[in-house]
Amino acid sequence: MGFEKMVVNPYMKKKGFKSQRRRGGEEGFQIATPERKERRLSDRDAGEEKKGFKSQRRRGGEEGFQIATPERKERRLSDRDAGEEKKKGFIVTPSIAMSSIVTTMVSDSDGFGSDLGLSLSVFDLSMAAEKLRDLSQPIDVALLDATVAAFYGTGSKEERTAADHILRDLQNIPEMWLQVVHILSNTQNLNTKFFALQETYGVDNSDHQYGSGLRATSGVWRVWRDEEYNRYYVCPPNIQILKHEWPSRWRSFIPDLVAAAKTSETICENCMAILKLLSEEVFDFSRGEMTQQKIKELKQSLNSEFQLIHELCLYVLSAASQRTELIRATLSTLHAFLSWIPLGYIFESPLLETLLNFVPVPSYRNLTLQCLTEVAALNFGDFYNMQYVKMYNIFMVQLQAILPPNTNIPDAYAQGSSEEQAFIQNLALFFTSFYKAGFSSHIRVLESSQENISALLLGLEYLINISYVDDTEVFKVCLDYWNSLVLELFEAHHNLDNPAATVAMMGLQMPFPGIVDGLGSQLLQRRQLYGGPMSKLRLLMICRMAKPEEVLIVEDENGNIVRETMKDNDVLVQYKMLKKLNKQLSGEDWTWNNLNTLCWAIGSISGSMMEEQENRFLVMVIRDLLNLCEITKGKDNKAVIASNIMYVVGQYPRFLRAHWKFLKTVVNKLFEFMHETHPGVQDMACDTFLKIVQKCKRKFVVVQLGESEPFVSELLTSLPTTIADLEHHQIHTFYESVSQMIQAESDPQKRDEYLQRLMELPNQASILKSSGHTCCVQAHTRNYSGLRFHFSVQKWAEIIGQARQSVDFLKDQDVIRTVLNILQTNTSVASSLGTYFLPQISLIFLDMLNVYRMYSELISTSIAEGGPFASRTSYVKLLRSVKRETLKLIETFLDKAEDQAQIGKQFVPPMMDPVLGDYARNLPDARESEVLSLFATIINKYKGAMIDDIPRIFEAVFQCTLEVRSKAALSSMITKNFEDYPEHRLKFFSLLRAIATHCFPALIRLSSQQLKLVMDSIIWAFRHTERNIAETGLNLLLEMMKNFQTSEFCNQFYRTYFVTIEQEIFAVLTDTFHKPGFKLHVLVLQHLFCLVESGSLTEPLWDVTTVPYPYPNNAMFVREYTIKLLGTSFPNMTTTEVTQFVSGLFESRNDLSTFKNHIRDFLVQSKEFSAQDNKDLYAEEAAAQRERERQRMLTIPGLIAPNEIQDEMVDS
Repeated sequence: MGFEKMVVNPYMKKKGFKSQRRRGGEEGFQIATPERKERRLSDRDAGEEKKGFKSQRRRGGEEGFQIATPERKERRLSDRDAGEEKKKGFIVTPSIAMSSIVTTMVSDSDGFGSDLGLSLSVFDLSMAAEKLRDLSQPIDVALLDATVAAFYGTGSKEERTAADHILRDLQNIPEMWLQVVHILSNTQNLNTKFFALQETYGVDNSDHQYGSGLRATSGVWRVWRDEEYNRYYVCPPNIQILKHEWPSRWRSFIPDLVAAAKTSETICENCMAILKLLSEEVFDFSRGEMTQQKIKELKQSLNSEFQLIHELCLYVLSAASQRTELIRATLSTLHAFLSWIPLGYIFESPLLETLLNFVPVPSYRNLTLQCLTEVAALNFGDFYNMQYVKMYNIFMVQLQAILPPNTNIPDAYAQGSSEEQAFIQNLALFFTSFYKAGFSSHIRVLESSQENISALLLGLEYLINISYVDDTEVFKVCLDYWNSLVLELFEAHHNLDNPAATVAMMGLQMPFPGIVDGLGSQLLQRRQLYGGPMSKLRLLMICRMAKPEEVLIVEDENGNIVRETMKDNDVLVQYKMLKKLNKQLSGEDWTWNNLNTLCWAIGSISGSMMEEQENRFLVMVIRDLLNLCEITKGKDNKAVIASNIMYVVGQYPRFLRAHWKFLKTVVNKLFEFMHETHPGVQDMACDTFLKIVQKCKRKFVVVQLGESEPFVSELLTSLPTTIADLEHHQIHTFYESVSQMIQAESDPQKRDEYLQRLMELPNQASILKSSGHTCCVQAHTRNYSGLRFHFSVQKWAEIIGQARQSVDFLKDQDVIRTVLNILQTNTSVASSLGTYFLPQISLIFLDMLNVYRMYSELISTSIAEGGPFASRTSYVKLLRSVKRETLKLIETFLDKAEDQAQIGKQFVPPMMDPVLGDYARNLPDARESEVLSLFATIINKYKGAMIDDIPRIFEAVFQCTLEVRSKAALSSMITKNFEDYPEHRLKFFSLLRAIATHCFPALIRLSSQQLKLVMDSIIWAFRHTERNIAETGLNLLLEMMKNFQTSEFCNQFYRTYFVTIEQEIFAVLTDTFHKPGFKLHVLVLQHLFCLVESGSLTEPLWDVTTVPYPYPNNAMFVREYTIKLLGTSFPNMTTTEVTQFVSGLFESRNDLSTFKNHIRDFLVQSKEFSAQDNKDLYAEEAAAQRERERQRMLTIPGLIAPNEIQDEMVDS
C-alpha cells in the first residue's frame, strides 16, 4: 500500500476514524495550556532547531514534586492565572495571535471569511451580541464568522472594538467550549476555527462533563490534512485527550492512527508528531502529571502495540516516501521511542541497517545520529554485542567519508554552520554513550580483535579532537567519559590485590584458578592498548585545565572592600586566551595562557605521586619557573610567572612540611611579592601565605635547625615592614595567617606573648603606614582610589578616652574608619585563634559595646530626622558597618571558643542591654539583623544554659521584629509582606529554631499570646516563597511538634494548633510556588497522621462545646475534618476520591515512601482526571445498577444458577 496521491483541501470535511463514536464520554480530561503546547512543539523540533545535545528530558527529569524546570514553572503559573489571562482579551492568546501568520501561509482566500456574504456594522454587532451569547441552542456560525471577520477586518476602530468585546464575552462563558464541534463542523474561516480551538485550552478541569468534549475531536480529525493547522493547534489537545481516554475507551487508537497515516503523507507526518508527543507524555513528562497507576497503564499499552508503530516507521523509511519533512518527522519519532522499546525491534529487524543508510545524507544526518546515540546508550548484557560492534564499524567507515580523520575539528566547528556544529555535538554524544555503556559489555568485543581495536582507537582519536572544541557543553560531555575511562583503568591497576573484584569490575571472563597471572597479563595489555590515547589525553588536560578558584576584590553596599571567593564555574572554565607576547623562550613562542594552564595542571596533580617522585618533580618545576622569571623581561610577564609560582607551591604542602629551608624561602618570597604593586600579585601572595600556613603552621612556632628563634617571632619583629604596602583587606588576611601560627603554639605563655605582639599595631593604631605620630590611610574604593586621609595615630585606649571627654570625637569619619579597621583586624585574628583570643577581646570588649551603643544612637537620630533616605547615606552606612563588625567579632569569638560555660557567663550578660535592648529600642530601619544571628549562635553554643534568658530575648527581639504596636496603628517588619527586611527574615527564623531545639522548656513557659505569636511566625515562615526561609520554618515546625509530643502539654498544644497546622500545610503543599518544600510538607503530614493513631493524644482535638456529636476518637475526627477540608478546597474531586486519599494517608502513614507517593498521586488528581480513576466517581451508582440487574434476573427463572440463589427451602 502506498500513500494516496490526492489534493488535500484543508477545509473539506472528513469522516475521521471508525473509532470516532467511541470517543464520546461523560468523564473529564485536561487540555494543555498554550505554554505547554509550545513546550511540546519545541521538543518536537529539537532535531531541527537545537544546536546542543539531546533534550534534558532524556537526562534529568523532575524528582516527584521537587524543583520544577523553568518551562514547567512557567506552565504552572500560566495554569494558575488562566482566568486572569482570559479577562485580558482573546487577542493575547497564542491561537489568535498566530492566526494572522497562518493567514499569509495559505492561499485559499475563502478559508478566511473574505467572502462571507455577511458584513456587520457596529449596530449589527450590538444586535448580534445577544444572539451569540445565547448558547441554549447551537451557535449561529455565520454570525460568529462575521464577528471574527469584523475583528480582523479593515473596518472602523469602533467595529473592531465591538467585535473584540463580543469575542471576549464568549470566551468567558463556561459553556462555550461545548460549541467547539459545531463551529469546527460548519465554518471555513480559519480564524474562527482558531477561536474555537483555543477554547479547548482554557476549559476548567473541575467540569465533570468535560469528557464529553472528546466529541470535539470529530472536528479535529476533519482538519487533520491541514499541515500547519494541525501542527500548531491539533496535536497537543489530542495528546491530552489520549492521556485520559486511551486505552480505556479508545482501545483501537493505535491501529486507527497507523491506518490513517498510510492514506496520505501529510496525515502520516502529523501522525508521527502525535506518536512522538504521546511517547514523551508517557515516558518523559508523566511524572507529576498523572498518577503512578495511570502511567503504568499507558506504558503497558504503548509497549504492547508498538509493533504497529515499528512497522509504520520502517514503512516510511524504506523508500515509501521521498518527502523530506515526513522522513525527518519519522526519525524524530523513532528517537523518542528508542530508549524504551523492546530490544528485538532494534536488533532483530532491519531498523539499524535502515538508520545507517541515512547517515551519509546531510539533511537526515543529525536526527539519525541522535537515534544511533539512543541505541548506543542501551546496555542489556552481552546478547547483542555483535550487533553493536557491527553498527559501530559501519558507522566508523561512513564517518571517515563525512569527517576525515585529519580534519582540524576545533577549526571546523568554529567555522561551521549550525547543522555542522550540531553534528560534532551529536558525534560526541554518540561516542561517549557507546563507550560508557560498553564498560561492562560490548566495548570488550572492540578490544578483542585487531580490526575492532583499530576502529576503537580511531573513535577515541575523534573524541580527543572533539574535546578541543571551544564549547562548554561539548567539553563537559567528553570530560565525563574521560573521567570514567581513567577511573576504570586506575582502579583496575590498583585492585590487583583483589583479583575477583578486578574481574568483576573489568567484565573479564576468566576462570578463577590461576587468575592472577592471566589477569595481570590482560590488564597490562589493556593499559598498553590505551597508552596512546592516555598520552594525548594528558596534553588535552593541560591545554584545557580549569582555572582554580580565584579571589575577587569587590566593594560592598557600605563602601567597604570585601573579598569573594569564586570557585570554577562555566564562565571561568571557558576563559579567553590572554594577549600573546612576542617574546622568545628557548626559541618557541609562549603565552600567558599556556603558562597558566600548565601550572594549573601541575597544581592539580598534587598528591598523586609517590612522595620522593613528587619532591623531585616540584624542585624541577620551581627551579624552571624561577629561571623563567629571571630571564623574562617586562613587569607584566614577571607578575604572571610570580602568580604561577605562588599557586604551584601552595598546592604542595607535603613537600613544604618536609623541607624547612625551601618553606622559609617560599614564605620570604611571598613577603617580597607583598610589596609588588602589580594588580593581583599582593592578593595572591596573601592568599598563598594563608594556604601554606594552614597546612604547615607547626613549622613556624618551633625552632628549626640552624635558626635562633621560631619563625613566628622573627615575623612579628618585622611585621610593620612586611605589611607596609598592603591594603586593608590584605592586612586582614595576613593577620589571619599569623594567628594560625600562634594558634599552633602549645605554650600558653608564649602564645599570649605572640598575640600581644601581633595586636600592638591595631591596638595602637588602625593605620596601614605609620611614621612617627602621623600616618596615611588610603580609602580603597572604586570612586576614591587616590584619596588619602591624614590623621594622628591613636591608640585604642586613647580613642576611647577622647570619646569620654567628647562624643563628637567619635563622629569624625576618619575615626569611624579607624574603629572599623581595628574591629575587622580583630575579627580576622579571632577566626583563627578561637578561645586563645580571650586576652585581646577582654581588653576591648566593654569599650567596644559603648562605641556600639553610641553609634546606634547616632544612626537612630539620623533616621528619625532624615527619614528612610538617611539610612542610605554614606555616613550612616559607615556607622552601621562598625555596628555590624562589632556583632560579627563577638559572634566569631563565641562560636570558635571552646571553654563554653565560663566564656558565656563572662560575655553574654553584658551584651543584653547594649545589644538586645538597643535592638528593641531602635527604629526598624536601624535594627541590625546580625543581632538575631548573634543570639542564634549563642543559643546553639550554650544550649540549655540560656533557658533563663529566653524570656528577655523574646521580649527584646520577637515582638518588635514581628509587629510594632502603637496607639495609631499596627506595623510590622517581616509579616507585612514577603519583601521588606530580607536579611532579618532568615536570621529571625534561625534564632527561633535555635530556641525550639535547645531551649524548648522556655517556650512552654511563654504565655498563650506569646506562643501564638511564635506559631504565627512559623506559619508565616513556611508560607514564604523564599526557599531558605520556607525550609527553615518547616524544620522549625517539625522540631516544635516533636518536642510538644513528648511534653506534658501535648494535648493542650495540639488541641490548639493541630487543625491549623494541617490546613496550612495542605495549603502550601498544593501551591506550586512551594514545590521545593514537598519533602518537608510530607514529613509534617506524616507526623500529624501518626500522632493521632499513636495514643499520645488523650484528649479530643475538637471543641466539645461546639461539635454537635462526639467522635469515637481523634483519628476519626481528623479523617472527617481532612475529607471536608480537601473536598471544599478541590471541588473538581469527588467525595469518593477525597475519601480514598485520606484513607490512604492513614494506611500508609508508617511507610514514608508509600506515604509520599500517595500524596504525589493526590497532587496529580487534584489538577487533572485519570480515565481509569474516573470509574470510582460512579462506584455507588454502578453498585446500585448491578443490584437492580440482579433483581431483574431473579424474576426470570433460569438466568441465575440455583447455587447462587439464597432461599430458606429445606429438603423434606
